[in-house]
Amino acid sequence: MKIIILAGGGGTRLFPLSRVCLPKQFLKLNDEYSLLSQSVRRFMDIVIPSDIVIVTNKEYYHHVKTELAECGAADAHILLEPVAKNTAPAIALAVQYCLDVLGTGEQEILFVSTSDHIIRPKAIFTKLVQTAAAIAGEKKIVTFGVKPDKPETGYGYIQAGSQYRQGYEVESFKEKPDQLTAEKYIEAGNYYWNSGMFAFSIAGMLAELHQHQPAIHSLLTEGYTAVLEKFSEMPSISIDYAIAEKSESVIVLPFTAYWNDIGSWDAIYDVLDKDESGNAITGDCIALDCNNTLLMGRSRLIAGIGLEDLLIVETDDVILVAKKGESQKVKELVEDLKKRGRKEATEHTTMYRPWGSYTVLGEGPGYKMKKIVVNPGQRLSLQLHYHRSEHWIVICGTAKVTIGSNEQMVHRNESVFIPTSTKHRLENPGRLPLEIIEVQNGDYLEEDDIVRFDDVYGRS
Repeated sequence: MKIIILAGGGGTRLFPLSRVCLPKQFLKLNDEYSLLSQSVRRFMDIVIPSDIVIVTNKEYYHHVKTELAECGAADAHILLEPVAKNTAPAIALAVQYCLDVLGTGEQEILFVSTSDHIIRPKAIFTKLVQTAAAIAGEKKIVTFGVKPDKPETGYGYIQAGSQYRQGYEVESFKEKPDQLTAEKYIEAGNYYWNSGMFAFSIAGMLAELHQHQPAIHSLLTEGYTAVLEKFSEMPSISIDYAIAEKSESVIVLPFTAYWNDIGSWDAIYDVLDKDESGNAITGDCIALDCNNTLLMGRSRLIAGIGLEDLLIVETDDVILVAKKGESQKVKELVEDLKKRGRKEATEHTTMYRPWGSYTVLGEGPGYKMKKIVVNPGQRLSLQLHYHRSEHWIVICGTAKVTIGSNEQMVHRNESVFIPTSTKHRLENPGRLPLEIIEVQNGDYLEEDDIVRFDDVYGRS
């Protein structure tokens, strides 16, 4: 069996923590590991890391690589989508990757999983995956259905029909319903939340694609290299619309473990521990006479008085305040921010790079200040800027600095100046993280004023 984990989404429903530059699969919300690392670790009792394929995009490649190393799965495969085309093309690409690159046979079972859900305990999940794989071997597509405990309007639903082995034949898939329809589904008793996980044989999926998505299937017949080259020609469609809703071979297996897709701040509130007043509190927060409220602080003290049924999330550049039950509208908020050209919609003040990270400490007309962290053994590209000069002050570690044709070592409490339009490079030759304060001066201080001449990470 091969595990396919989809990790290319740039989710916005957990704004301001989740943004395009660092979506929720890379966040550490309930554990010392990120949601992606938790997903990978769940499967490591079932398969070895080299049987795991992470499907993502080039923007998240180094994030994924770091996560895999941290969770002991460095041998897992990272498959990069050329462009975002929804889940059906992503799964089709993974199918062809397994056939042509990994050399699997068409009877191989693939289990497709999300990268950003909370599932526990692992032992129950392992048994469910093994059961799904066994049923998938009977030329079935198996999905997990979560028994709803409330009339949730934020999930799609699966209508179960006649029993089949440990599951049920699927009668239909339902869109996210309104409140009244969701209540009717709960009353009917044979509806499940759609978990977004699937198990199938490669042969079974190829047959379904041939029947229901000939445009995708015809590309697959040309082989993996051709699929990569022509990936942009794929229709943008989810696996639910493309296959699951059309197939007559789908089985829903009741999901008996705990499941939460962490798709909203209401869901985050549900999963966190509460105090005696029903408050979920993380970070430096004080709650006086507050009830059933989420207080999540990151960079400063949050003091709440007399709050009830509120969701308050703070980062160093955004404070989100919402009524419980309204957090599905966060996505609309992010779209509005994008229309206004607000960088908060996509960027954090701390941005991660293959070599480390930088944090914007302050900025104004003609200047910007950053804290830059370079990991041991890493180096930035050889580059220049046409519109700014830079002044670097080392606060921790030792820097190897190239300016023009000159190389020098810069130690703690020492500084160096890089003139405008001068080639330069920053490296960390030591064993400890290198930390510097960078002060930029110039008429244009955005990140696209970088001309790279040499880069070990393959960036243009």
